[in-house]
Amino acid sequence: MGPLIPNGVIPYEWNSIIAILIGIAFGFVLEASGFSSSRKLAGVFYGYDFAVLKVFFTAALVSLIGILYMDYLGYVDISQLYVHPTYLWGAIIGGAIMGVGFVAGGFCPGTSLCAVAIGKIDAIIYVIGIMIGIFIFSELYFIFQPIYDGSFLGNITLMDSFGVNRYWFVFIFTIIAIVVFVIADIIRKKQKKIFY
Repeated sequence: MGPLIPNGVIPYEWNSIIAILIGIAFGFVLEASGFSSSRKLAGVFYGYDFAVLKVFFTAALVSLIGILYMDYLGYVDISQLYVHPTYLWGAIIGGAIMGVGFVAGGFCPGTSLCAVAIGKIDAIIYVIGIMIGIFIFSELYFIFQPIYDGSFLGNITLMDSFGVNRYWFVFIFTIIAIVVFVIADIIRKKQKKIFY
């Protein structure tokens, strides 16, 4: 077996409908978790709120374990899953730009749209900035293309990069997550003592 749409279990016509439903559910979870608040999101950079780090780290870990377990049981063929291609310099520069934007604006692209949906003015301005950035990039793509398409490493994963068995990788990733959560709690408690 494998992914449901490519193997004909779910008709291809349902692709967009399923994507919209997943997007709505994701937006609901973001809002319910308080991720439409720029203060909460920026808190991870300033050391007073690590909810974002914990939620996304946990989501990545649960997804990884779930996919590997389903592959082990034969419900999913992991080799059929799409892996986004890696362009090293584009990823580094794009990540740096997004990181600066995240700290300055207090939103990532997904959480900014969540905040726009509930009418936050700072998020609306942030999304307008994103649109301007997209327009500039698309108009000047011929200048950025060598960087954007450069240093192509293929459709690799972290497991491929480190050459680690996938089950050992999950174990190591879990240990790292636990250590990061403990450190985050220590930092948060120290910050609380300073401010309160």
